[in-house]
Amino acid sequence: MKGAPIAKALGVSTQPPRIDVDPGKTEQGLVKLVLVVVELLRQVLEKQAIRRMDNGSLTPEEIERVGTTLMLLEKKVKELQKTFKIDDLNMNLGPLGNLLE
Repeated sequence: MKGAPIAKALGVSTQPPRIDVDPGKTEQGLVKLVLVVVELLRQVLEKQAIRRMDNGSLTPEEIERVGTTLMLLEKKVKELQKTFKIDDLNMNLGPLGNLLE
């Protein structure tokens, strides 16, 4: 492996990091993944609703219904975060930046 002697001299591992698998954390990891997907979809739906409001394609009743639904969804996600002790839903995607705003 090219650069391995240098890494060894510096005390840096050339092996890929090991996956830390803890059966006790499986449930929390799965819940976090689901909540991240739900939050991402909520943000997309919110942006779409704002675009539609700005374009005038939503009635006042639809605006009220969408707003209430998105607020309730956000509240439920926060409740589940608290229940499962998940502080942050954001995921760092490396060079792409953070997943959530």
